[in-house]
Amino acid sequence: MSAAAGSSQATSQGAPQGPQRTLNVGLIGAGNISGQYLQTLNRLADLNLVAVADLDIDRARQVAEAGGAQGMSVEELLASPEVEAVINLTIPRAHAETSLAAIAAGKGVYVEKPFAATVAEGHQMLAAAEAAGVVMGSAPDTVLGTGVQTARAAVDSGKIGTPMSAVATMVTAGHESWHPNPDFYYQPGGGPLLDMGPYYVTSLITLLGPVTTVIGAASALRTEREIGSGPRAGEKLSVSTPSHITGALIHESGAISTLVMSFDGTASQAPPIEVHGTEGSMTVPDPNHFAGEVQIARDRGQWQTLETAGGYVQAARGYGLADLLWSGAFDGDPGLGRAQGALGLHVLEVMAGVLSAAETGASVSISSRADRPSAVPLDPR
Repeated sequence: MSAAAGSSQATSQGAPQGPQRTLNVGLIGAGNISGQYLQTLNRLADLNLVAVADLDIDRARQVAEAGGAQGMSVEELLASPEVEAVINLTIPRAHAETSLAAIAAGKGVYVEKPFAATVAEGHQMLAAAEAAGVVMGSAPDTVLGTGVQTARAAVDSGKIGTPMSAVATMVTAGHESWHPNPDFYYQPGGGPLLDMGPYYVTSLITLLGPVTTVIGAASALRTEREIGSGPRAGEKLSVSTPSHITGALIHESGAISTLVMSFDGTASQAPPIEVHGTEGSMTVPDPNHFAGEVQIARDRGQWQTLETAGGYVQAARGYGLADLLWSGAFDGDPGLGRAQGALGLHVLEVMAGVLSAAETGASVSISSRADRPSAVPLDPR
């Protein structure tokens, strides 16, 4: 199947038109990212925040008050008959435990990236959701915005011909310069690939389709980092996970993507993502954001900016859950919608495969499969 052809889920019928209803949502994890979700939940009438839980009950109550909801313990939230779906914003190593508990309580789950701490846990989560017949969704949902979706429209309409390759680049100096507690980023389970890779890999799969095989190389030449801000400024951290990773992703379509994720540089002028086809090349905006310019060059010509041609215009954190609702996933068919858990698991296995390939020096086959998500037509929501 060519990347431009899309999956069996692809549709040209316009924006998803699921039953118009309100979904009662409970949020578990009241950390920094919860504020961005709260803005979306406060704006979209279709998502009704009813409860917020956190290990720190005072923090849960503060976030709940800002969202017009009730603060409570995790156990109370999971036991509440009012909560239909849980947004899981816990730390990655708690993603599986929290999601499985919500699934056991009969609630749908939308989990922040990465899907789980390990591929095995991801499989367990997905299997539990399928057995229970509940929705299992996964971030990132930045790919539903106008940036990646305008690029997707260009690929699907043949503007660059048959996609042959892509390059995704993320190079920064590392999070210790601004993050007061950056320890996690330099321990196993952290690093630039698992931290930022979900945005890039999800975008590459959205544009070019699922991945069958990966290879990789990695390094951690700086064995120590210094915290640059907050009460721990000046404290040294040991690095115990790769801080620079390069991978090659071989897509089912035959296209090959090159991935560079690094905390070992200073900056980069490389486009976040470039896609090259038989008839042209295209730059894609930062997949950590929802919007941005898409540029295309054809016939050795000048780069030109494309008009916005797809995506949710007002997209923000939480639109993955909204898309599942609008697509009808909560009304009888949990497999509807774009931000599916199967995609989150596939992205996780691709990243884990690159790290494994870097360690062993051998290519790694990807066993999970996820359909290339259907395109999002230009939608004013």
